Amino acid sequence: MKIYLDACCLNRPFDDQSQNRIRLESEAILIIMNRMNNGEWEWIGSDVLITELENTPDIEKRIYLIELSAGVQTNIALTEVEISRANKLENLGFKSFDAMHIACSESANANVFLTTDDKLLKKAERETNNINVQIANPLFWLMETL
Repeated sequence: MKIYLDACCLNRPFDDQSQNRIRLESEAILIIMNRMNNGEWEWIGSDVLITELENTPDIEKRIYLIELSAGVQTNIALTEVEISRANKLENLGFKSFDAMHIACSESANANVFLTTDDKLLKKAERETNNINVQIANPLFWLMETL
């Protein structure tokens, strides 16, 4: 199983855990990452993900996230192929970083691209016929997968 996690997923455990949804999504992400660390699933990342993590305003969190991203097993470099695909996705209404993440996950032939971004999830649902990767919330995806 090839899994692409966006920056929202990696940041989720740092969010306000007093909200049930956030706490449950954080737990799901930790379970998914544990399976990737155990070699059961493959963690797909990209140069786009690293760039986004490097822009994390909180320095301590940034350092932790960049160290965490060292666990990525397959990194997709941003080439003309991904840039061209991202441009097409932007024309469909996806935000720039989201489009690049989707393009990279498609290039990696990921089984799923996980995000906690509700706007991205809704847009992906509307454009499902124009996307070559499943885009899902980590909690719901994990419940369906296990």
